[in-house]
Amino acid sequence: MTDLGWVGVVRHGESTGNVKREEAEAAGLDVIDIAERDADVPLSPLGEQQAAAVGRWLASLPSGRRPDVVVCSPYQRALSTAWLAVDEIGYQPVRLVDERLRDRELGVLDLLTARGVANRHPDELVRKERLGKFYYRPPGGESWADVALRLRSLLGDLERRHQGERVLLFAHEMTAYLLRYLLEGVPEKDLLALARNTVVANGSVTSWVREGSGFRLEHEHATEHLRDRGVQPTESEDAETESV
Repeated sequence: MTDLGWVGVVRHGESTGNVKREEAEAAGLDVIDIAERDADVPLSPLGEQQAAAVGRWLASLPSGRRPDVVVCSPYQRALSTAWLAVDEIGYQPVRLVDERLRDRELGVLDLLTARGVANRHPDELVRKERLGKFYYRPPGGESWADVALRLRSLLGDLERRHQGERVLLFAHEMTAYLLRYLLEGVPEKDLLALARNTVVANGSVTSWVREGSGFRLEHEHATEHLRDRGVQPTESEDAETESV
């Protein structure tokens, strides 16, 4: 689909929202206590460490394997991860911020735990069951397919502007899953099975290398670069991929 030489995506470091969500789910609450709008949720202290570890890993790569272009979601947790990482690498790739990399918008289900969705919007669970998780769109929100459409648009623009270059995205859990759909051609059913059975950890790297007319998966949600640098990855799932 693209003429990019290599594509990678880093999921943002652990955010305060991830921590609050885990606490709310564990306590059996309906609502996640997050004061900021989703776009403004910052990294936790551990998330900042994960971001710096990603940067140290990038700095350790041979020059021919380092990214030429860094493209970042405009959400604060992803921006902070990207810029903390870039500060560690000792050179300046092209830096871009693109709203098409933002996280999935949940509409009326925003800030609800799985229990909260079941208690407050049981009709939406019925609708999701009928439509299927990939095409279900919560009122005022987006479906997985909606997010895939904007990612497809972004990849097309990157192809035209950065042919043959190595592009690293800093974004969200759902971005990593949907790039597998777009770059590898993973079918909907298999994609949802992947999302059920794998975790895109905070600070993890997923990457694809150009092979013929397509892409081959190179790193599958890898976290070794964090552990090797003494930083613990966290496996906090987002509501965007778990409950809705």
